[in-house]
Amino acid sequence: MDGACRAAVAQPAAPAVSSQVVYDFDLVALGSGPAGQRAAVQAAKLGKRAAIVEGGGHLGGVCIQTGTIPSKTFREAVLALTARARRGDAADTGPARPTAPDLLARVAEVVRREAEVVEDQLARNDVTILRGRGAFQDPHTIRVTGGAGTRSVTAENVVIAVGTRAAEPAGAALDRDVAITSDDIVCLKRLPRAATVVGGGVIGVEYASIFAALGIAVTLVEQRDRLLDWVDREIVDELVHQMRKRNVTFRFGEKVERLAFEEGPPRRAVLLLESGKRIVADLVLFSSGRIGATAELGLEAAGIKTDGRGRIPVDPGFRTVLAACHAFEVAAGSLEPHFPIGIYSIPEISMVGTSEQELTAQRVPYETGVARYREIARGQILGDDSGLFKMLFHREDRRLLGAHAIGTGATELIHIGQAVLGLGGGLDYFLRTVFNYPTLAECYKVAALNAATL
Repeated sequence: MDGACRAAVAQPAAPAVSSQVVYDFDLVALGSGPAGQRAAVQAAKLGKRAAIVEGGGHLGGVCIQTGTIPSKTFREAVLALTARARRGDAADTGPARPTAPDLLARVAEVVRREAEVVEDQLARNDVTILRGRGAFQDPHTIRVTGGAGTRSVTAENVVIAVGTRAAEPAGAALDRDVAITSDDIVCLKRLPRAATVVGGGVIGVEYASIFAALGIAVTLVEQRDRLLDWVDREIVDELVHQMRKRNVTFRFGEKVERLAFEEGPPRRAVLLLESGKRIVADLVLFSSGRIGATAELGLEAAGIKTDGRGRIPVDPGFRTVLAACHAFEVAAGSLEPHFPIGIYSIPEISMVGTSEQELTAQRVPYETGVARYREIARGQILGDDSGLFKMLFHREDRRLLGAHAIGTGATELIHIGQAVLGLGGGLDYFLRTVFNYPTLAECYKVAALNAATL
């Protein structure tokens, strides 16, 4: 779900350059996140001269440095340390409540290792790494400014893969100590006793549930009437139920009017809501979405325009993913339409295909099959008695239309449904198929039997 994976082929406004021009590189990728890596490696595998421009301290871009990898590692560290505390392991002599350094030490370790993997991958494919911040001088010239000075390189094709950054609230001065964005989590010095998360999107929900699992008193402020309105409602209702069990307080239909501070000690943040409510917290996390990190790229020099959130429009060929192949006119098949979605909250959520509300709006006849983790042996083994899995089938031709899960391993479990959906399978496949026992995959069998008896 992170914007670090977005890329676009630069579309120069200038006339086509003569084929006699010799460029330094056939392709330069701005950014070393997943999109930049893959575009550069794809170009190299096609026998092209490829380079990556990276202005951060390590390779991997936002995905590895501040986004996907840190947040998911932070979550796993929380689950591991809190589970150990619940078990009361005899060998555990540490504090019952983990500290920020405890959690972030694991994050730093994974980030370092992942950056090394990226660097090794690029080296093995002979991709040149240009350290520094890149900006367009013209459609085919990139100025790279770094510790070693400034240089200019030319490229026949430029892939823009700079990722995103956390949007900051308008008119609020964040201090990076008690008022932060998700990009600042990796610098967290201490765990708060009370935290407020502003914004109930994916990132806000993830961190609100992670903080709650640590025993932190969490308040989530969301201006809409419900969370994640594009996710299956039954799944979201279960998530809200689980978060409330961990003492998360929801303030729906509320908007922040002003941020202030109490100097203390300890120093705390004060949120004044438009309704007149006042919320005081040791930490406020603003989760107002993400914006494209394109402001300093000099895009006007290449004739490229962005929208109000710094994003670059792309064409129907979906070149954000197949950028290198399109650049060199290499035939590439279209992507599968069924993208899985994973939300790494506690408990985690995953889905693929359509939801019940979408099918209802489209007047598609369907049946629902449900399996609950408490009915599954593996769910009992894992100690997860609240997980829920369901599939939606077309009532007439029995095709699978969607799969939705909340609970342990949901983001892994959903891929079976993704494969069957992509291959046009349905209810009969699941009724005939035998799954390993005991596994969470057994949910597919139970849910199919449930749908077949309705």
